[in-house]
Amino acid sequence: MDIPKEVEHDINEFQTAQNQLQMIMVQKQQVKMQFEEIDDALEELKGKSARIYKSIGSLLIESNTPDVVKELNESKDTMKVRLSVLGKQEEKLRERLVELKSRIEKAAGAMGAA
Repeated sequence: MDIPKEVEHDINEFQTAQNQLQMIMVQKQQVKMQFEEIDDALEELKGKSARIYKSIGSLLIESNTPDVVKELNESKDTMKVRLSVLGKQEEKLRERLVELKSRIEKAAGAMGAA
């Protein structure tokens, strides 16, 4: 029994969407970890005026606390936006996967009945 081209296309699209969802979930986890690291660094810097060194490539450069806090807060804001975007992409892919699964199951049922 041959599989109709539309069903083959849906199956391929389903597999591609699954892979994309997996990649998005990995990216989301990485961004969450970076966000937490930034949060930890900001917490550590609260109320401190000691020497601070930041890593730039393979160098450690002395910097002042307000500048580092500002940079970390900007990075944190960027991470929030990135998490939001990844969350929306994840949601859309999940919806697409449900739709494709339904179409594939419907086609499989029709093929079984034939």
